[in-house]
Amino acid sequence: MKGALILLAHSFKRLRTLVLIMGTVLAVFQIFLILIARSIERSNTFDQMSALIPPFVRQLMGPSFTSFMSFRGIVSLGYFHLAVMGSLIALAIAIATMPASEIEMGYMDLMLVRPIARHWVITRSIAMLLICELFLFAMMMMGTWIGLNLLAQKIAAWPQPDFILLLVLNLGLLLICWGGVALAIGARSRRRGMAGSITGLLALVTFLLDYVARAWQPAEAVAWLSPFKYFNPLELLMGRDIPPHNLWVLAGIGLAGFILAYIFFSRRDI
Repeated sequence: MKGALILLAHSFKRLRTLVLIMGTVLAVFQIFLILIARSIERSNTFDQMSALIPPFVRQLMGPSFTSFMSFRGIVSLGYFHLAVMGSLIALAIAIATMPASEIEMGYMDLMLVRPIARHWVITRSIAMLLICELFLFAMMMMGTWIGLNLLAQKIAAWPQPDFILLLVLNLGLLLICWGGVALAIGARSRRRGMAGSITGLLALVTFLLDYVARAWQPAEAVAWLSPFKYFNPLELLMGRDIPPHNLWVLAGIGLAGFILAYIFFSRRDI
């Protein structure tokens, strides 16, 4: 157990600067979103902006478009913005493919010389994924809280805390899903670049599949293959509940990936 904790601490030391900077950037981004939302709210231009959006964009976004073009919608944008989602998935992939990196560099040989079971390598990666995820979400929520209290007092109705927590839960399960996929692939790979590339390509293809299925009805028949189909922040924005089935699917994919990673890594030739 002591060896596993030393391994976890060493791994965090390698990533701490990246995670700290990323958390700070995400927190500042939340504050800037609130600043933008306050400016639009004060000028009463939400309706004017909505009228300028082309009809095909309205059709693509669906009924959630009206809810999005509001103070509450802009404030919550950081929890499902494509850039934020993409960067967090990329970090999850980077953390999950650490075993492949350590094998590629020869560091794994030094690790397993010590009295440490193989399964701790995978457990370490899962722990890092969850702890980094919690830290980044805490930074994002702190940025939202600071921004609302400093910039938006008595401006408009604030997003409720439970609404923000549900957005975080939905995004967090999406990261666990892709972290599990990346960990399973990384546990079979000898090169981190290959494992990361395969997972990143899968994420891109499935994202585009979900995107196309929302606008082209024939693609709906295979849309269930995309994990992004089960990521529903706009449903929350419209005041609807997230279907529990969607949350279980994302969690199930992540858990399956973790289990496969344990199996693959225990049987592979280091």
